[in-house]
Amino acid sequence: MTSYFIGVDVGTGSVRAALVTEKGKILNCYVKSTQTWNIQPDFYEQSTDNIWEAVVTCVKKVIKGQDAKQIKGIGFDATCSLACFDKDGKPLTVSPSGNNQQNVILWLDHRAMKETEFINSLNHPVLKYVGGKIFPEMETPKLMWLKRYLKDTWRNAGYFFDLPDFLTWRATGVDSRSSCSLVCKWTYEMNVEGVEAWNKSYFEQIGLDDLAEDNWKKIGSTVQYPGQPVGKGLSKLAAEELGLLPGTPVGTSMIDAHAGGLGLIGCKADCIDPDFETRVGLICGTSTCHMAVSKEATFTPGVWGPYKNAMIPGMWLNEGGQSTTGKLVDHVIDTHPASLEIKKKLGNMHIIEYLNNVLYDLAKKENLSNPAFLTKDFHVYPDFHGNRLLSDPTLKGMVTGLTLNFDEESLALLYLATVQALSYGTRQILDRLKESGYSNLKSTLICGGLSKNPIFTAAQANVCNLPVICPDEIESVLLGSAILGAVAANHFDTLEHAIQTMGGEGKAVFPDPTTIDFHNRKYEVFLQMYEDQVKYRKIMGVL
Repeated sequence: MTSYFIGVDVGTGSVRAALVTEKGKILNCYVKSTQTWNIQPDFYEQSTDNIWEAVVTCVKKVIKGQDAKQIKGIGFDATCSLACFDKDGKPLTVSPSGNNQQNVILWLDHRAMKETEFINSLNHPVLKYVGGKIFPEMETPKLMWLKRYLKDTWRNAGYFFDLPDFLTWRATGVDSRSSCSLVCKWTYEMNVEGVEAWNKSYFEQIGLDDLAEDNWKKIGSTVQYPGQPVGKGLSKLAAEELGLLPGTPVGTSMIDAHAGGLGLIGCKADCIDPDFETRVGLICGTSTCHMAVSKEATFTPGVWGPYKNAMIPGMWLNEGGQSTTGKLVDHVIDTHPASLEIKKKLGNMHIIEYLNNVLYDLAKKENLSNPAFLTKDFHVYPDFHGNRLLSDPTLKGMVTGLTLNFDEESLALLYLATVQALSYGTRQILDRLKESGYSNLKSTLICGGLSKNPIFTAAQANVCNLPVICPDEIESVLLGSAILGAVAANHFDTLEHAIQTMGGEGKAVFPDPTTIDFHNRKYEVFLQMYEDQVKYRKIMGVL
């Protein structure tokens, strides 16, 4: 009997599920949007009930007509968002509105800026595992905010979950936590000295030592590695809801970007070194995460980690990141005056494809060998929502080269300069990794929406001067979560075996050597734009 696995991905604005073969081929996929409340600037909230309803819908859709006996395992991934429940396991508000349905603080919520600054001022030793400074997207600043401003919620809280761990809890009824979530976003220690525990002195220092009660039950007493089976599999209730068999193995979950790294890192391509330690995975969505693994711990300033057992058990993970990428591209397009008129005449064509064609035509018209050269006098600094590498969530975006033009060509140039700027951000992260010990990086691998864009993949290859692998199976995040289900079902003896078997194949985009010098010079401008922003702040007395 053929074996299938289900991967479930809870992203920023939707839930997706996929039916996946044991060779890593996605057969069916379904998407359902979820609700987000943006009640005031920097506040973004969701509902676990709404999310689980979407999970149920998506899973039922992808298994329609399938024999449930052939579904051998299921895995979950989700954004690193904070979910809150009362002592009876019911949703508990995280919102000033008081609505208990709004029980999730979304990852991109920046309400806890002051708490983040306070934590970073203390320089506790645990911070060396997050690149030296914590970020407001992580969970302890958000917990501090809840304790300070929503005292009833804090008093009545029984469980705080990272969203991926909520999903396995809801699916099995078993309260376990993933080392991926806890190590990466909660400061749970798995350090070079071999310690695996909550650091009580850190929680005492930030005023959250009450979380240590009852063996840290509220935030996690049982910690498992990604892919380890959770309890006895699907509970009777969850199985009935999803249309699956009770006891179907459930893999310990992962953060969505890390699941993408899992699905990417085993992808094969001609002439590309398959060694995990030579590769960096780019999981591109609303934001982008840059995943690099090694057998030894590597400390890189501004790059999160090293995290042990966060992606591949026994290996250390370093995670670079850009806070806004796909969202930034959408923003610069949607807010340009020419966008509305273009969209009126698109038909079935996506506006990105249309703008790419405009760039190709412009390059041909100006006798340029590559569209990249069109932005010689046009530069973007892309940190519209802060910069993770520089540990500064307050940084802003910058554009230079604007004219009075507002036609579709001016939009195409702004879009191209933005894509290039995102690539310079990747290069900055890779440079930091190389300086810290990742001396043998030979390729990047890309998944997500931006990976489907040839202008973007070419920019990444040319700017970083490394080949880019684009998997044939483009939904690497869903593939990664399905791999977790396959490992939980003991279909593979190790996670590495599952990665290599299900990772599939891809095509490599190689750098255009004629663009290297051009991008080196633009990269200098990119770095100078940051220095200029700092200078402006000092002039205005902000710093």
